[in-house]
Amino acid sequence: MPTEKKISSASDCINSMVEGSELKKVRSNSRIYHRYFLLDADMQSLRWEPSKKDSEKAKIDIKSIKEVRTGKNTDIFRSNGISDQISEDCAFSVIYGENYESLDLVANSADVANIWVTGLRYLISYGKHTLDMLESSQDNMRTSWVSQMFSEIDVDNLGHITLCNAVQCIRNLNPGLKTSKIELKFKELHKSKDKAGTDVRREEFVEVFHELCTRPEIYFLLVQFSSNKEFLDTKDLMMFLEAEQGVAHINEEISLAIIHKYEPSKEGQEKGWLSIDGFTNYLMSPDCYIFDPEHKKVCQDMKQPLSHYFINSSHNTYLIEDQFRGPSDITGYIRALKMGCRSVELDVWDGPDNEPVIYTGHTMTSQIVFRSVIDIINKYAFLASEYPLILCLENHCSIKQQKVMVQHMKKILGDKLYTTSPNVEESYLPSPDVLKGKILIKAKKLSSNCSGVEGDVTDEDEGAEMSQRVGKENVEQPNNVAVKRFQLCKELSELVSICKSVQFKEFQVSFQVQKYWEVCSFNEVLASKYANENPGDFVNYNKRFLARVFPSPMRIDSSNMNPQDFWKCGCQIVAMNFQTPGLMMDLNIGWFRQNGNCGYVLRPAIMREEVSFFSANTKDSVPGVSPQLLHIKIISGQNFPKPKGSGAKGDVVDPYVYIEIHGIPADCAEQRTKTVHQNGDAPIFDESFEFQINLPELAMVRFVVLDDDYIGDEFIGQYTIPFECLQTGYRHVPLQSLTGEVLAHASLFVHVAITNRRGGGKPHKRGLSVRKGKKSREYASLRTLWIKTVDEVFKNAQPPIRDATDLRENMQNAVVSFKELCGLSSVANLMQCMLAVSPRFLGPDNTPLVVLNLSEQYPTMELQGIVPEVLKKIVTTYDMMIQSLKALIENADAVYEKIVHCQKAAMEFHEHLHSIGTKEGLKERKLQKAVESFTWNITILKGQADLLKYAKNETLENLKQIHYAAVSCGLNKPGTENADGQKPRRSLEVIPEKANDETGE
Repeated sequence: MPTEKKISSASDCINSMVEGSELKKVRSNSRIYHRYFLLDADMQSLRWEPSKKDSEKAKIDIKSIKEVRTGKNTDIFRSNGISDQISEDCAFSVIYGENYESLDLVANSADVANIWVTGLRYLISYGKHTLDMLESSQDNMRTSWVSQMFSEIDVDNLGHITLCNAVQCIRNLNPGLKTSKIELKFKELHKSKDKAGTDVRREEFVEVFHELCTRPEIYFLLVQFSSNKEFLDTKDLMMFLEAEQGVAHINEEISLAIIHKYEPSKEGQEKGWLSIDGFTNYLMSPDCYIFDPEHKKVCQDMKQPLSHYFINSSHNTYLIEDQFRGPSDITGYIRALKMGCRSVELDVWDGPDNEPVIYTGHTMTSQIVFRSVIDIINKYAFLASEYPLILCLENHCSIKQQKVMVQHMKKILGDKLYTTSPNVEESYLPSPDVLKGKILIKAKKLSSNCSGVEGDVTDEDEGAEMSQRVGKENVEQPNNVAVKRFQLCKELSELVSICKSVQFKEFQVSFQVQKYWEVCSFNEVLASKYANENPGDFVNYNKRFLARVFPSPMRIDSSNMNPQDFWKCGCQIVAMNFQTPGLMMDLNIGWFRQNGNCGYVLRPAIMREEVSFFSANTKDSVPGVSPQLLHIKIISGQNFPKPKGSGAKGDVVDPYVYIEIHGIPADCAEQRTKTVHQNGDAPIFDESFEFQINLPELAMVRFVVLDDDYIGDEFIGQYTIPFECLQTGYRHVPLQSLTGEVLAHASLFVHVAITNRRGGGKPHKRGLSVRKGKKSREYASLRTLWIKTVDEVFKNAQPPIRDATDLRENMQNAVVSFKELCGLSSVANLMQCMLAVSPRFLGPDNTPLVVLNLSEQYPTMELQGIVPEVLKKIVTTYDMMIQSLKALIENADAVYEKIVHCQKAAMEFHEHLHSIGTKEGLKERKLQKAVESFTWNITILKGQADLLKYAKNETLENLKQIHYAAVSCGLNKPGTENADGQKPRRSLEVIPEKANDETGE
């Protein structure tokens, strides 16, 4: 077990700095020097050795230090040739002197960097009085609270308590701690003091509590926002919630309510102070989980056609093990329905005593009575979700037992059955909203020209196909499923309304003859073939029709296919073996969490709109969609259990974390942290990662914790979350077991930020060095159709597209320039920038050198007398940023309307595009290409209009942040603090055609 002492106070940091650390000193031209840095015992200067300078020059006076920056946020770091090889989390800079020179340093670990940053910031705040301040206020509130707990146990006032009581008390306060670890810590302390006996004295109890219950990563975060105090007051907490956690409409009452809820000490509650323990409680509470609580309820539009949704679907629902020999059981239906499943499968065969039974035909699986399954479905159908449930009937029964099936369903399900005939004049399925509380039967149906009581139909037979495969080794699978003919009774046919099973032939035939109420089922192998060879056609097919994909019968172990392979093509019903845990079910469970776990998830807009260009296999950015940059820092882990199936290697865990991105091919990626050896209780990772997400609406993030020194099993825990459900800021990720149960007290502590990818440069490089000037800027390109009248319309769209791009990128570039001058990365928001720069705006006597005039919509900076050149540069850059924000806000509406006008004008040609193209002499391939180019151009126009709309919203938010931060820091010009900061303006209109207001932000 590691024995390093954890940092739990500022004095720990100061003591560590006095002892010194080896740090890398970074200079320009890729030069790096290894130096030993230490704080003078009198705490007046920072020194390093060896140095060519004499000892009096190889130092910086503490009082000359202006600020301490974290990360690689100085010109030297940005321009250094090996900056990419330096960890953002280990880098920091000391800014000193009147000319704001920088001493750029890299620690061997993020922990060491945090110690120096925290200690130096305390020294800047308190100077030579730092130690006096620390001793006088040495965690008084916390120490007195812990002492009080000791006194409550020591009822007889003996001055000591039993080891058992001490351990139990600490365990109650931190349930994740192991009893053995707490006992060991007390024994180590007693041994170091040569103390006999096991009783625990007050000071020993306080010391062990501090050691075990202080998370250094949370302590460093607390002092960062507390203005170097050992607690957060209401104002500090408000700033943390607004600037870091992105919580809107925060006031002092809300801040105080959080303190009262999570602060354990009465003193803290009375004074409105949040100690390290209260802050830890808050950060570990559900209030700070990574999953956005807005998505815990139904939050998507449920009024669109059924085909516009992904539907949580189960395959062979009756099985609880494998699909060849496994037992059938009604608990399979109970489990699936409780999990929000909205499509279950019933494989029905003739049974004894004229009672149909359910099992996988041609296999050795056991049987269950059809009637009992319908009973269970009736009981649990709408327990987890009120939205429609689809019963996929794979019917193998005789006419006689089919009639028994119908009797059972009518009698048990009654009015829940949806039997309304489809409206032939309509072209789309009803919505989930319209079908609430209804059960739909998906099965074969008698054709309309069939007049008899019974008729011949065909259906896929998964069981027969699997039986064939099991008996044939190394035989290549055919594309189509096995087909058999059987008779269908009229009564069963009448129960099928808008989910009539039909056989798929090919896309062009389906586009011409398939009815909107007809559903095709695809074997996984066939669906994969179409996904790879006809990705565009598959997506367009699924805009209108429901498609069901079922696993290959070769999966006799009931393993699962990757649902993302088919969701990316728009397939709505991807049937999963719910009884088989693992990555694929993690994806399925995680995906359907995002809409209140109601079993329906609205597909991305680009997959729903009639005219939109999207290929499922794109390995690049999606036309019309703004790529996002996802920044994730894995900070630490808590209470990792040993892998369940691992061999005997004690309780030691060597954890590391994988971050996986699942989505379209362009987004699929994975990165991992380093391994933390022999620490599963509180490993510190402190590693940052960045991913480009090209289609956020279809992306998922999966955190997986593994054991590097495993014997047998390496899996510790995982959590899968849709990109759209991520909450930014400092968050805890609750880990789940392989089978989906929450692991008690086990979590990851992470920081999440999402930014727009700016034009120019590689995605992983940001900053001045990669910003493109206007001349080299890349603009969205429209394609030529070679249809003169249509091309003329698109030609008119090119200027407003260029204007929209310039407005957006000029704004983004100006904002990034200001962030860099403030000493922050592009991940920061403008509120954080104003907070970072505010101390520089104060003179020696704390009078402002710069104030913000908030009386107008666009806050201006005003100099108060003579100021250093460094501040003038910040003010100039700020003014340039404000001008770019103003230009975007004041011009966005007009540019937006021009783009929308061009889109509407082009859409007038849509219905007759084929005939117009034919008249222009286009044939076959050229005509097909023209249609594809038309779709591409419409997608680009809609996307560019949406991007401009989002940019305007982002700009208005930026102005709000500047206004709020200026008031909070007291930098506003007197008399302007109550100004609105954002005058109401006419908002941008949404595009009328199939408009939706999803921002993807």
